[in-house]
Amino acid sequence: MNAAAPRSIHAAQRLAVALAGYCAFINLYAPQAILPLLSNEFGVGAAEISAIMTAGTLAVALIAPFTGTVADVLGRKRVIIAAMTVLAVPTIMAAMAPTLHELIFWRFVQGLVLPPIFAVTIAYIGEEWPADEATAGAGLYTMGASLGGFSGRFFTGVIADWAGWRSAFMALAAATLTGALAVSLLLPREKRFVRSEGLLTSARQMLRHFRNPQLVATYAVGFGVLFNFLVTFTYISFHLAAPPYVLSASFLGAIFITYLAGSALAPLAGWAVGRFGRRHFMIGTIGVWMIGVLLTLASPLPAILLGLTLCAGCGLMCQAVSTGYVTISAQAGRSSAVGLYVTSFYVGGSFGAALGGIAWTFGKYPACAALVAAMLVVMAIIVATAWTRTAQPAQAGPIEPP
Repeated sequence: MNAAAPRSIHAAQRLAVALAGYCAFINLYAPQAILPLLSNEFGVGAAEISAIMTAGTLAVALIAPFTGTVADVLGRKRVIIAAMTVLAVPTIMAAMAPTLHELIFWRFVQGLVLPPIFAVTIAYIGEEWPADEATAGAGLYTMGASLGGFSGRFFTGVIADWAGWRSAFMALAAATLTGALAVSLLLPREKRFVRSEGLLTSARQMLRHFRNPQLVATYAVGFGVLFNFLVTFTYISFHLAAPPYVLSASFLGAIFITYLAGSALAPLAGWAVGRFGRRHFMIGTIGVWMIGVLLTLASPLPAILLGLTLCAGCGLMCQAVSTGYVTISAQAGRSSAVGLYVTSFYVGGSFGAALGGIAWTFGKYPACAALVAAMLVVMAIIVATAWTRTAQPAQAGPIEPP
């Protein structure tokens, strides 16, 4: 009986980590599938309604680095559970928002609460689990987070068609509160956590990360990853909601099943890095990503879906390698290093949603695809010229899915 206890506790830990990722990402990207519906309801265009996405990602970018410093002082589990519980409040308020401006505001507040969940969960995995178990834990976290990203979009679309988008947001709040209770019961309090001497000390460590050229280059790649995801998956919804496709919110939510392909591939990132090398694998993945973008410009719907699958798979693989490179490159202050990566990642998403709206206004989806292609070229150049040629241990860190 005693011999089996550690295994059951470990299984509970794994489930708790997956649930934390799931609950964060069912909320962050949920509106993506219903943007055309919201555009019609509030009487605004694609560029204006995309502010719903920009508000959430911008808030995440603003708060993420401070999340690392606060968690270094207060501890991991306490921050994760508090954030998951509070997250339900802005979600409920967004469901009741009478105007677009209020909806955008509550989406911003929602984004402020998310980094304490996923950034601190990443740090928890890195610190609490043995090295030979961390990769498996990261894979479960990734699967939970990716499934949450898909579920948020899909179920929001389905419920919006059936009972309205406000009911969909209420359902998300209920799921989040349920997840918070489950994680509080399943996740053990941290044992290896070393409390920082104070916020000022942790903040100084965060600033020192900017002296590490490998980290700065990786932050730039993270910027590009979410930039491309927000441009592609936000404006493809408007493209497919218009003639000749005229897809409903339910069908628009269903296209995000392409994310599940990325979830299945992401755990292979560590093996691929060891086999091909980090730089070569990343450049090759970016090349395949470019093919996926070009396929989304085709007319047949199956070709578009194949292109989106390639975009999702390659994007999550790039994210896996980049996040793992952060954990390798940061010699100290891992939480703050991850926090800065999260900031650059979501700043990229904010720029993607905003610049994608401008591109849509001038050239519809083909202009958005051209914007993504340009960013992919920039990412490939950064990896080829700025990532070190020195061999590093093959390691894929926990992912923060788009």
